[in-house]
Amino acid sequence: MDVMPLLLLVAGSAVIAAAGRRTPVPAPLLLVAAGLAVSSVPGVPEFALDPHIVLPLLLPPLLHTAATDSSYLDLRAQLRPVALLSVGYVLFATVAVGWAAYLIVPGLPLTAALVLGAVVAPPDAVAATAIARRVGLPSRITTILQGESLVNDATAITAYRVALAAAVGEGATWAEGVGDFLLAAVGGIGIGLLLMVPIHWLRTRLKEALLQNTLSLLIPFAAYAVAEEVHASGVLAVVVVALYLGHRAWEVDFATRLQEEAVWKMVAFVLESSVFALIGLQLPVVLRGLGDYEGVDAAWYAVAVFVVVVVARFVWVYPATFLPRALSPRIRKREDNPTWKGAFIISWAGMRGVVSLAIAFSIPMTVHGEDFPGRNLILFLTFTTVIGTLVIQGLTLPPLIRLLRLPGRDPQAETLAEANAQAQASRAAEQRLDALLADERNALPQPLADRLRTVLERRRNAVWERLGQPNPITGETADDTYRRLAREMIGAEREVFVRLRDLRYIDDEMLRTLLRRLDLEEAAAYREAT
Repeated sequence: MDVMPLLLLVAGSAVIAAAGRRTPVPAPLLLVAAGLAVSSVPGVPEFALDPHIVLPLLLPPLLHTAATDSSYLDLRAQLRPVALLSVGYVLFATVAVGWAAYLIVPGLPLTAALVLGAVVAPPDAVAATAIARRVGLPSRITTILQGESLVNDATAITAYRVALAAAVGEGATWAEGVGDFLLAAVGGIGIGLLLMVPIHWLRTRLKEALLQNTLSLLIPFAAYAVAEEVHASGVLAVVVVALYLGHRAWEVDFATRLQEEAVWKMVAFVLESSVFALIGLQLPVVLRGLGDYEGVDAAWYAVAVFVVVVVARFVWVYPATFLPRALSPRIRKREDNPTWKGAFIISWAGMRGVVSLAIAFSIPMTVHGEDFPGRNLILFLTFTTVIGTLVIQGLTLPPLIRLLRLPGRDPQAETLAEANAQAQASRAAEQRLDALLADERNALPQPLADRLRTVLERRRNAVWERLGQPNPITGETADDTYRRLAREMIGAEREVFVRLRDLRYIDDEMLRTLLRRLDLEEAAAYREAT
C-alpha cells in the first residue's frame, strides 16, 4: 500500500484548513476548492470514496466529537424542531427530490430516483455550525443545526436502504420500510442506552489518563459496530452514548478531561479537513462513465436537482416552524416565538457533505447482472449538489446572516452570568476550605493556607475583571495582561531549566518533570483568564 498519497492528503488538508482560519472564507469551502483544483492536475492519484471506510471509520468519530461538544439539555429543549428536521425533513426531501428527478430525467426509474433523493437528503451541518459560531448566531439556531446533523444521517441511511431494496427488486413495501426504519431507530437508541452507563462506569474506574483516552478513542467505533451488527442504527447509538458521556464528563478525572479535549480536537480537525478535501477530489471518479448523460443534459439535471433540494428545505422548514405553534397552545406557552429570519437561516443552512457522497458510492454497480439504472448519473448529481450547496449556500450564509441582523449572543450578559456562577462556586469553596482547616488533620502552615485563599480569590475576580475597562496604553484587559505576565515569568523559568540541563546540572528526565509542571501552571493561568 502506497502511504504517500494519504500522507499528502492529510498534510495538505491541515495546511489549507489552518490557512482558512485566517481568511473570511470558511475552511470547508477552501478545502473543497483545493480538492477540485488538485483533482485536475496530471499525475494526482484518485481518491475514490469507499463507503466501507467512510461510514464505519470516519463517521463515528465525527459524530462522537459533535455530540460530546453539544448540550444534552439544550437539545432536549429543542427536541421538537430537531426531530422535525432530522426525521421529517429527511423523509420529505427523499420523496420530493426523488419524484422531481423521476419527472426531470428521462428513463430514470422511480425507485432509482428515490435512491437519489435519500442520498442527497441529509444536510451536513459541519460547515453551517462553523459559520454559525464565527458570526455569532443565536444559540437556539446553532443548537437546532447541531441536533439535526447528529440524527439526520441515521434517517437518510435507513431511507436509502429501503429505496435501494425496492430498486434492486427485493419487494420492499411501505410497511416493511416503516418497520426497517423503526428497527434502526429504536434499535440504535436502545443499543446506545445499554452501552452508555457501563462505558461511563468503566471510564470513572480507570485511574490512568492514558488508558481512559484509549478507551475514549474506541467508544464511537464500538457503539457503531455493535448497533450495525444487529441491523440497528450505528449513528444513533454513537450519538446517544456521546451525549451521555459529554453530559457527565465532569465525573471523570481532570487529567483525562484535559488530555481528552486535546486528543479529540486533533482528531476532529484532521478528519474534517481530510473529508472536505476528499469531496473535491472525487471529480475525476464522478465524471468518468456518465455516458448518455454527458454535456448540456447533465448540467441541466444538476441545476434542476440543486434547485429542488434548496426549495424543498424552505417548503418544509417554514410550515414545520410556524404551524405547530398555531395549532398548539402548549407549544406557544413552552417555546419562544420563532422569527421568519431564523427560519430563513435554518432553511438556507442546508449544505450537503461527505455522507451523501459515501452513500452514493455504496450503490451497487449491477443488479441481477445488469447495470444499476442511472448509477453514474446519481453519483454526478450527488457530487454537484454537494458542491453547489457548499459553495453557493456556504459563501452566502455569512453575509446573509449579517444582512438579516439576527440578534446574536450577548458576550456581556454571558460574562455576567459566568461571574455570578463563579461567585456562588467560590463562596461554597471558601466555606468548604474553612471547614477543612478547622480539622486538626488538615493543619497547614499559614502561608500555604493563604495561598489557597489567594488562588480562590483570583479565580473569583478573573471573570469580573473581563468586564472592566482595557488598558488605555496597550488595549489589553486586566486578564490579558495577567496572562501575558504569567507566561513571561514561566518562560523565564523554562529557559533556566533548559540551560541547567545543557550544563548537565540536571538530566533530561528531571527537565521533563519540571517542564510539565510549568506547562500545567501555564495552562491554569490561561484558563483562569479565558
